[in-house]
Amino acid sequence: MLIKFAIRDFIDEKIFNNLSEKTIHNYELTLKSFQGFCSEREIIDVGEVTTQTIKSFLVYLVKERGNKPGSVNHKLKHLRVFFNYLLENDLVKNNPTEKIKRSKEETRIEVFTDKHIRQMLGYYRRLKQRDKSYYAYRDHTLIILLLGTGMRIGEVANLKWSDVDLINQTLTLFGKARKQQTLPITEKLVKELSEYRIFCERNFDELPKYVFATREGEQMGANALKKVFKRLKSIMNFKDVRLSAHTFRHTFAHRFLMNGGDVFTLQKLLRHSQLRMTERYLALWGTALKDNNEKFNPLNNLYT
Repeated sequence: MLIKFAIRDFIDEKIFNNLSEKTIHNYELTLKSFQGFCSEREIIDVGEVTTQTIKSFLVYLVKERGNKPGSVNHKLKHLRVFFNYLLENDLVKNNPTEKIKRSKEETRIEVFTDKHIRQMLGYYRRLKQRDKSYYAYRDHTLIILLLGTGMRIGEVANLKWSDVDLINQTLTLFGKARKQQTLPITEKLVKELSEYRIFCERNFDELPKYVFATREGEQMGANALKKVFKRLKSIMNFKDVRLSAHTFRHTFAHRFLMNGGDVFTLQKLLRHSQLRMTERYLALWGTALKDNNEKFNPLNNLYT
């Protein structure tokens, strides 16, 4: 089968399987790039693709496209899923990605310090006193929510007031693969969201459907939320940390572990499907965890 036809069939199946638009879009980007690479080398049929073809494509991504190891690994994963689909449907005899190992990724994960957080929240508090009070309060609450939950930006964009249970202190989230999950929230966050809701009720004729809305009461999509952090980045001008929504997620994980939280609970709170994803944090901050273990270990106060 021609590579371009196989890609179309694969994408159609993912649409049928109800994957998110973002996931499908990412598959399309990788596979169309791969198809273009193959076409330039006169490889047009899926049966002509070899392990060396895949390796050459990955090298091309690094040298010609400037892709980082993490991005290359992500695209290798897409190709692996694609060829597994072809194998299951008897369109190829083997998966050419099978024996290709992932690139070694840089393990550094940036997190915000107390100073960073104070500066960001302080900026929005000062802004509340001026004519941009709605934007200031909304974006201030956005930061508090991310710090208190480690939510993904897509989950935040889809969060409705009907998903916020202030009585039972939970949020109902629709995350990756559109899975519905319930997330507990702290009393402090309940208070912040309660006050923000009252503020929204007073500033709109009718409470917006979504927690984070435009001045017109419409939903803010993930891209609109990312622009909030893009603007904040230019204002804060931090030199030692990347100001992005995902850095708040890393910061949540870091603080949770540093304060003595366990990796299994963190896995549930971050909604990671596999423990190994959460264990990346454990590996990075293992030294600090060792220090905490020395400090809080129950044997310290055990009389022997």
